[in-house]
Amino acid sequence: MQECTRLIARKTKEDSIVSSLFHIVGIVCASFIVIIVLFILIKGLSPFFKEYSIKGELYRVNMVDFLLGDTWFKYPNTYGVGFVIIDTIYITLLALLIAGPLSVLSALFIVRIAPKPLAHTLNISVELLASIPSIIYGVFGMGVITKMVKALGNAFGIQTAGGFSMLSMILVLALMIYPTITMVSITAIKSVKSSIINGSLALGASKTETNFKVVLTSAKSGIFAGIILGVGRALGEATAISMVCASAGSGPNFNIFSSGRTLTTSILLGMSETTGLDYDIRFSVALVLIILILITNLSLGAVKRRVGRME
Repeated sequence: MQECTRLIARKTKEDSIVSSLFHIVGIVCASFIVIIVLFILIKGLSPFFKEYSIKGELYRVNMVDFLLGDTWFKYPNTYGVGFVIIDTIYITLLALLIAGPLSVLSALFIVRIAPKPLAHTLNISVELLASIPSIIYGVFGMGVITKMVKALGNAFGIQTAGGFSMLSMILVLALMIYPTITMVSITAIKSVKSSIINGSLALGASKTETNFKVVLTSAKSGIFAGIILGVGRALGEATAISMVCASAGSGPNFNIFSSGRTLTTSILLGMSETTGLDYDIRFSVALVLIILILITNLSLGAVKRRVGRME
């Protein structure tokens, strides 16, 4: 009896230690997030409250003009990201319109239609696509996609700045978020209970009807989770699309063959070559990006919860 009591006490102590370690790790991770956000917040707000010396004159940035501006920069202290926000949302939506349906149909094909050897090969291919670094997508975009866009523009007599355009950015983003949405959709479709599928078939529905009306409907919550992850990656991507964009100085512009600008490219391009106000303003753009991602995730999360309840 005493041995049993000691064993229970030891197990309880071990559980307490492990639980404490997990709490410490969680607090450390959360602290890093808080520190990063606070740093960007302080640094990002400084251009609106701190005065910067430019050729002997003191300047600060007007916050309203910054948020609503249609021109990235006017000497000496006018910056605007209003059109950049619109361009970012526009490019992300078009990339999602391309990648979303392709991802869902690919996942359905891999799980429900393709023979097992082919499905296994395709699944591995999608996983490899998801693991490719952003810089590789950027190099591929520069070497292949921009040339395709240039050729397409030439065929229709449209100027494309050598292929470095919004269309190139859209295609690179679509290619990058495709594996993310596909992998999550595969997991969601696999989780659909076989009893639901067999019940549909038993009621006389064809395999195609079952796949599209039953399987996809049952997996819609998980598929939407994949879309949220894909949108998050699209909004936060900088390296790849910076390599295929032409960095428009003003806007917004909805011509996909023209140059474009996103929040991430505004942060990245030229950041290592500048100082003072022009350097700090990029943290202001980062702050806007964080807020945009937060609003987008909350909105899509609310839609996901609503979609999940619509059975």
